[in-house]
Amino acid sequence: MTTTPLAARGPRAWWRVPQRQVPVLATLALLLVMYGIGVSQYRAFSNIQVVFNIFIDNGFLLVVAVGMTFVILTGGIDLSVGSVVAMTAMVSASLLGDGVHPAVVLLIALLIGPALGFAMGCVIHFFDIQPFIVTLAGMFFARGMCTWISSTSIPITDGFWTSAAQERIRIGENFVTVSVLVALAVVAVAAYTLAYTRLGRNVYAIGGNPQSALLMGLPVGRTKIAVYTISGLCSAIGGILLSFYTLSGAPLIAVGMELDTIAAVVIGGTLLTGGSGYVFGTVLGVLVLGVIQTLITFDGSLSSWWTKIVIGGLLFAFILLQRLVGIRKK
Repeated sequence: MTTTPLAARGPRAWWRVPQRQVPVLATLALLLVMYGIGVSQYRAFSNIQVVFNIFIDNGFLLVVAVGMTFVILTGGIDLSVGSVVAMTAMVSASLLGDGVHPAVVLLIALLIGPALGFAMGCVIHFFDIQPFIVTLAGMFFARGMCTWISSTSIPITDGFWTSAAQERIRIGENFVTVSVLVALAVVAVAAYTLAYTRLGRNVYAIGGNPQSALLMGLPVGRTKIAVYTISGLCSAIGGILLSFYTLSGAPLIAVGMELDTIAAVVIGGTLLTGGSGYVFGTVLGVLVLGVIQTLITFDGSLSSWWTKIVIGGLLFAFILLQRLVGIRKK
C-alpha cells in the first residue's frame, strides 16, 4: 500500500472547509461583523451585559428554533410553533389564575405541545399530507384555542412564576435569567442528540434522501413523527419561558414567531431542503436577529420595522448562498 506525499495532495489542502459548513461559517462571520459595527458605533455595546441581554430577550425564540431545526433537517416545516407558544402561555396563565399548583401547570403546559406535534406528525406520515398544510391547520387550531381561553390578556401573579421570572443568576457583575439557562440546556441536549444518537443520524439521512433512507431500512415514519413531537415540546418550553418573560398570557402573543424561527434556522445555515445544518448554526442565527434588534434600539432613530427589512435581506442572501453551495456540490 502506497501513500500520497503531503506535498502532492494539492496546495493549502489543510484549510479547505467542508461545503456543508460554509453557511454556518458565513453566519458566524456576519455576526462578528455586526457586533464589531456595534462596538465601533456605540461604546456601551461592548458591555458583556449587552450580549447577555440578547440571550435574555431571545431565550424563548432560541428554544423554539432548536425544535424547528429538527423539522427542517428532515425537509419539513412547522408553521404551528408560534401559536403553540401562545397557547401554552395562555393555558399556564389561565390555570395559575384559577389557583392550580404551579407544578401541575408546568406538567400540563409541557404536554400540550408534544401532544399536538405528535398528532400532526401522525397525520403527515400516515395520510401522506404535506407538512405545510397540516401544520397550518395546527397553527389555526392553537391560535383559536388561545381566543377560546380568553379574548384578553391574563396577568400572572403566582409566586413561583414571578420569582422564577425575576431570578437573576450573577456572573461577576453581570447576570442572566433562568430562561437563559433553560435555553442553553435545550441547545446542549439537542446538539448531543443530533450528533451522537441514532435519532440524529436518522434525521440527517431522511433530510438528505428520504427514499434512500427508506430503502436502507431506517424508520422514516417514526422519525418524522418524532421530530414534530420534539418541535411541539420545544414550543411548549418556549411558551413557558415567554410567560416568564412577560408574566402574562395573551391571545395575540407570538404572532409571526414561526417566521422569525424559520428565519433564524435558515440564517443559521440549515438547508430548507433538509439534510444539512447544525444546532450551533441556529444559535448563531438567533444571535444575528438579536444583534439586529439591539443595533436598531441603540440607534434610536430607526423604526422597529427595519428589523424585518434587514432580516428579509439576510434571508435572500443566505438562500442564494445555500443554492450556490448546492450547485458546487453537484
